Amino acid sequence: MKTFEAEVTYIPLSSPKVGLGYQGFDPHVEVLPKGWSKDGKKPLTCDILVEHDVGYKVRDGVTLYADVLRPPTGKVPAIVCWSPFGKKFNGSDALNLMAPYNLGLPEDALSGLEKFEAPDPAFWVEKGYAIINVDNRGSFDSEGSCAVLGSQEGEDGYDVIECIAKEPWCSGSVGMAGNSHLAQSQWFIAAQRPPSLKAIAPWEGCADMFRETFARGGIYSGDLFDKLISKYVIHGREIEGIRAMFDKYPLANDYWNDKRADIEKINIPTYITGTWSNTMHGMGSIRGWLKVDTSEKWLRFHPHQEWYDLWGNPDGIQELLKFFDRYLKGIENDWQSTPRVRMASLKFGQTQSVAGIVEEDFPIPNTKYTKAYLGPNERLTFDKPADSLTLSYSATSQTDFLKFTHTFDKATRIMGIPKAVLYMSCNEHDDMDIFVIIRKLSTTGEPMLCLNVPWEGLPVNTFDEIPEKLRTEVILYKGPTGILRASQRAIDHDKSMHPNWPFHPHDRDERISPGQIVKIEIGLWATGIDFEAGEGVQFEVAGHFRGVANFGDPGHVKNKGQHIVHVGGEYDSHVILPFC
Repeated sequence: MKTFEAEVTYIPLSSPKVGLGYQGFDPHVEVLPKGWSKDGKKPLTCDILVEHDVGYKVRDGVTLYADVLRPPTGKVPAIVCWSPFGKKFNGSDALNLMAPYNLGLPEDALSGLEKFEAPDPAFWVEKGYAIINVDNRGSFDSEGSCAVLGSQEGEDGYDVIECIAKEPWCSGSVGMAGNSHLAQSQWFIAAQRPPSLKAIAPWEGCADMFRETFARGGIYSGDLFDKLISKYVIHGREIEGIRAMFDKYPLANDYWNDKRADIEKINIPTYITGTWSNTMHGMGSIRGWLKVDTSEKWLRFHPHQEWYDLWGNPDGIQELLKFFDRYLKGIENDWQSTPRVRMASLKFGQTQSVAGIVEEDFPIPNTKYTKAYLGPNERLTFDKPADSLTLSYSATSQTDFLKFTHTFDKATRIMGIPKAVLYMSCNEHDDMDIFVIIRKLSTTGEPMLCLNVPWEGLPVNTFDEIPEKLRTEVILYKGPTGILRASQRAIDHDKSMHPNWPFHPHDRDERISPGQIVKIEIGLWATGIDFEAGEGVQFEVAGHFRGVANFGDPGHVKNKGQHIVHVGGEYDSHVILPFC
């Protein structure tokens, strides 16, 4: 078991109960025949041999359990799908529970054999692969205490992969695939360099849990994991308490830094996907692209929600097959001719977004990083205002914010990593929690929304028809956001993967004297947005989250009084926009 200088606090998990996503501990083997269908879902096109609750012992003696779904005969490569969400909690049930309108996917889109956020065995077994759905340490019937990513999952994954490679049915070649946690685990496991791991396909997963998910900008934001996922999705023995750990250790230490994957150590073929509209995973996909130590890497940003792309994009599934055929089976196909970088640009409103934009690299070469200055009269201007001005908003309000707009006189594309540089002060407090966002405006000046799935297949035709309870970030996107606690504004430039994505070590607390003006650099999530002539861009600054979903509990934000933004003159507050 991994140890840290910081003492790890564990919280109990509810015991798994037979029902949705769990069928009890029952090691046995069965063959599901061709034509078999689970509750009217996609029927099987071939026989699938299922080995339930196969145990794999790791280096400290703990046994982890997996389901193996494979062809009944022959040696085949294995694709490992790794997470704590239950090897029998399937995507079909998850969509019904968490995805508005099932993302427009039909009921028979999946077989029900797929682990949540994992590839569907109904497709892969017929193509000559085994799917291995693993319950990681401490989840469900797997032994030990549940670690939340980090090097513990990396070491466990190494050991399990090497066990799988020695199975009599395995060809010795192992890959990994999946989305979200299943992608994040790949960063940590592949960094351990298990010899039998030949290729990975991390389809959208952050790579620094502390800075991208649990404490983005230095502000606690782990409620999704601690209050929802740990409480209702993961069952087993006990799990690291993310909120309890943040309460004890609000600054980065060896425990939190262990949750930043050593992507630079990954040296095998890697196929990465990403999307602009996910508020957790995008920057991990980009760091993966920039930092994996291999020339055999591909990046595809698409315009849809991650589960839709995983299960509802047949072209993406066929591409993943071609990738694994090349690197797990050694088939000399035309995979190498696949463009190394493809981007997407979002249109917003009722217009379909653009996918498959081939680029030489990302960030896109020859991008024009342009300063748009905050100016008077709520304007963004590309000329620095000569006169200084102070503007303010209520730091504790959930509605007050500053906005600055610019209207484009011709078709324009923003694609890349924006950054805000703000000069700010507060007379009533020694710290500031600052939230920024870039919005797209219609030709009439109204902020627009982007739908994360195609309109076709949904029972609604306009945003107004979507009820409030379904207006979540799963299907809606406002624009790229940035978050920072001013006392943690320090930057380690050597670790910054891009000038517009500053690496904040979050290992010190530098309070600000009331009234002191400080320079704040806030990296915004990368984005790609198309604007037509007459449409505009709006930059907003506030003391509360401006995206679709709530940023955890507003009580985690520690603001007081008024935040003052200093613009013009010697204080060139601006947002850097990446024009392509």
